[in-house]
Amino acid sequence: MEDYTKFKLKRKEELDAVLADKDDLFVIACNKCFKELDSFDEPECGLFEEIAKEQGKNIVGSARIDFLCNEPLTSKSFQGLIPQETKNVFVISCGLGIQTIAGMAEIPVYAASDSVIVDGYHGMALTTTLCEACGQCYLNLTGGICPVVDCSKSLLNGQCGGAKNGKCEVDKEMDCGWQLIYDRLAKQGRLQELLDQPVELRDYSKVNHKFVSEYVKSVREERFEGYYGGIHPTEFKELSEHISLVPFPDPVNVVIPMSQHAGAPAEPIVTVGQQVKMGQKIAQAAGFISSAIHASVSGTVVAVEPRLHPISGLEALAVVIQSDGKNTLDDSVKPAGDLDKLSADEIIEIVREKGVVGMGGAGFPTAVKLKSPKPIELVLLNGCECEPILTADHQVLLAYADEVIYGLKAMMKASGAPKGVIAIEDNKMDAVELLQAKTADIENIEIVVAKTKYPQGAEKMLIKRVMGKQVPSGGLPMDVGAIVCNVSTAKAVSDAIQLGMPLVERVVTVSGNRINKPGNYLVKIGTSVKDIVNHCGDVKGDDVTVKIGGPMMGFAQANLNVPMLKCSNGIIAVETTVKEAVECIKCGRCADVCPMELRPLYFTKYALSEDWEGMKTQNTMDCIECGCCEYICSSKIPIVERIKIGKTAIREGK
Repeated sequence: MEDYTKFKLKRKEELDAVLADKDDLFVIACNKCFKELDSFDEPECGLFEEIAKEQGKNIVGSARIDFLCNEPLTSKSFQGLIPQETKNVFVISCGLGIQTIAGMAEIPVYAASDSVIVDGYHGMALTTTLCEACGQCYLNLTGGICPVVDCSKSLLNGQCGGAKNGKCEVDKEMDCGWQLIYDRLAKQGRLQELLDQPVELRDYSKVNHKFVSEYVKSVREERFEGYYGGIHPTEFKELSEHISLVPFPDPVNVVIPMSQHAGAPAEPIVTVGQQVKMGQKIAQAAGFISSAIHASVSGTVVAVEPRLHPISGLEALAVVIQSDGKNTLDDSVKPAGDLDKLSADEIIEIVREKGVVGMGGAGFPTAVKLKSPKPIELVLLNGCECEPILTADHQVLLAYADEVIYGLKAMMKASGAPKGVIAIEDNKMDAVELLQAKTADIENIEIVVAKTKYPQGAEKMLIKRVMGKQVPSGGLPMDVGAIVCNVSTAKAVSDAIQLGMPLVERVVTVSGNRINKPGNYLVKIGTSVKDIVNHCGDVKGDDVTVKIGGPMMGFAQANLNVPMLKCSNGIIAVETTVKEAVECIKCGRCADVCPMELRPLYFTKYALSEDWEGMKTQNTMDCIECGCCEYICSSKIPIVERIKIGKTAIREGK
């Protein structure tokens, strides 16, 4: 594999000159990127230490860190890293890593390496746009502040006309680069070093410094907006977002699996030949983390047997009901009364009895969330629907806004939360305006508009975006005083209380560039995916992948004779993508986009070697399986699949 690493150690003669008057050194080396992931120890750190020791220098310590340019990850590693006796820090990395460390350290930071120019350009960050500013590194003279991108006119072109109140004379929104360098060097007692340097004039007319500066600024702003990481895949929501919600034709038969929620599968309480009514309980929860299941149609139980499950791909116990076409309601389906008169425990019991679970994908029993052992300060409804193609939650917000708000109020009362928030991405402004109008007079409910970015809807990302809090590693939202639920879940809570209706139907998007007639439907739980696809005109072409869920986290279906579940928010048909994985080139893109601030490249390596302890050390269990890493992977590695294998092995104690 060709090595595209971006730095190399400075020549010994140059290092000798830099080291001459410096001692008590701490060395930080970046583990190289853009190379085969075959080693965790690069040689440059050891070589530098040998050169320093030849001069009799005292090295107080060293550290090797992945992707120094990745500021959020590096800042975590940097805390408490440098011993108190350190007087100088030497960094072995490209210029980006050196700038990162220089911005964190309170003592002088020096470059022990040179950035390598590839084909005449120096690669900037991990993007396709390249920095063509310079081939020399001036960071040792400027205290780690780049003299090109951090100055509107490029400091390499000599002194400018001056600054006013610390701002550039050309760009009044930008801090003066000279002032930044002056302040940092003065703080470190190194100002005279710069003042003694001759002014170097350079013709910069061939380089668009303004473009470079603006580009760097935009990259930095985008990376840290809302939460770290994430991606911006093509949305394709225009395929169905304009299509109003309609009821799906009643199915002839429904197949209702006993496992369509987190935790233990429910236990059937009906038998073959038994007549059941719509909303009647047909299976009871089998434990604390479990959920009751109800008939979505009225009719006759014709089977209680294993059927193909859409998530596991294996057979699982299911109740099959032949509909009588009447949808006769069970006597238990009746309103619970005025919300103001219901106690918190009564609300939780209703939610439990009516089989309400998380409808955003995970299917966690909602009653368990509401009965939190820790104080809850906020119920946060996820209306982001950040997955591409899907528009079901958008339709719920438009068609059932009052029910969503009612459900939120009920969950706030049940959990004791004094405040509620509905978070909606800014690509659904019609829903934002509608919900804002309906909550204008409700003091303790707020509509938060989030910038569209995947996976904005993941609960830990939402909490960080809305509350500014970080859920601890291995922790849950309740650890920071939050409960996060999908807007469809809130609608289901409303139905359970106001109508007495269990969770027996849900809004589903049927879309994708390979579906003939996209749409949004209110579908009975247990309806056949094949029947739904046929109703929508079937798929286009042969090379088609059908998924339940979205393109990022959905489950591909080899057989469409599977039922819709409580947590199934969509059926999509997309072109089959053929990926041929090659070796990891350690480009770092997966770490750059991981919203959980992990390093997925190590998961792939450890999974192949079955190093489960290594995966655990890298906090694999914190992964939310959003697929950002796999989406961005240059080598087309099935990273999520390997992560799932590792998680299973860790859970099994291997």
